[in-house]
Amino acid sequence: MRVGTVREIKNHEYRVGLTPESVRELAAHGHEVWVEQGAGLGIGATDRDYEAAGAVIQPDARAVFDGCEMIVKVKEPQAIERAMLREGQILYTYLHLAPDPEQTADLVRSGVTAIAYETVTGAGNTLPLLKPMSQVAGRMSIQAGATALEKAHGGRGVLLGGVPGVMPGKVAVIGGGVVGFNAAQMAVGLGADVTILDRDPEVLERLGIHFESRAKTRFSNTANLAESVAEADLVIGAVLIPGAAAPKLVTRAMLGTMKPGAVLVDVAIDQGGCFETSHATTHAEPTYLVDGIVHYCVANMPGAVARTSTYALNNVTLPHALRIADLGWRAALRADPHLAAGLNVHAGKVTFEAVARELGYEFVSSAEILH
Repeated sequence: MRVGTVREIKNHEYRVGLTPESVRELAAHGHEVWVEQGAGLGIGATDRDYEAAGAVIQPDARAVFDGCEMIVKVKEPQAIERAMLREGQILYTYLHLAPDPEQTADLVRSGVTAIAYETVTGAGNTLPLLKPMSQVAGRMSIQAGATALEKAHGGRGVLLGGVPGVMPGKVAVIGGGVVGFNAAQMAVGLGADVTILDRDPEVLERLGIHFESRAKTRFSNTANLAESVAEADLVIGAVLIPGAAAPKLVTRAMLGTMKPGAVLVDVAIDQGGCFETSHATTHAEPTYLVDGIVHYCVANMPGAVARTSTYALNNVTLPHALRIADLGWRAALRADPHLAAGLNVHAGKVTFEAVARELGYEFVSSAEILH
């Protein structure tokens, strides 16, 4: 199969779908790999590195889209890229379709077979292709929040760890999954006063055992959530419903109870955000104010640490890419129900139930497609 990757064009996105090492693996399986010129520069990988791994360098994205059977990316295709997709082509990348009707309509119209990293499952109902980026984003959320708390960036002027004789900042983490756990780890490491909220008693028990007295846990009901948000200097939104739009847990009314200059970091913004006042921002302009509260809602946070993120992502996406290239997408998905869960759009049909429900499409199951 001819597999291609292109330079990411989303604002300040420096990751790349395939590393030179991944290209070498695909080439070793007998596949031809086309790489857009300069695609890997954001992670320090030159065209010469890709050529040494066996890639064919192409002058632009159009050549890659026109010539390849499968496109491997990181972020969802932008409008100009979606216009280059064609019927029967395989798109393998993050999609986050539920809050993005324009992208969904374009993918349906194109006839492409779109496999989304974020809905591929693993043993125990895990999301292994989302996990490494959730780990990165969770850890980055504290860095970003700490910076936004600085007075020069519009924040309260609070140092999360405090200093001897001065109380540390208070951090509320909403959601105890991968993002929330990693955010809490970083915040605890800085010496902040950390509270983690979740609705699953087993998650709360696991977090309590791990953090012991270094972080508090609370059941996430309306009263506890409102109280924790009001007390916090920094709130991390770390809620995920796989494939679906995130619930709006922090309302605009709650902002009025918060301290002026407190910070909200919405890590769920890829799925529409879990704060009522959230809208996606970029690394170029990461924050904005609503009612005196700083909002950080960058939709591709891991892109800022592109090298770490790209290698972590390729570690989990490459095995499936190899399987798709080796067997063809239909046989690969038939052989692996976890990979089949990643099928979101095929030949003009929406094949992921949460997306179909959120955006009003008829749902066609992957089982029907693969029979």
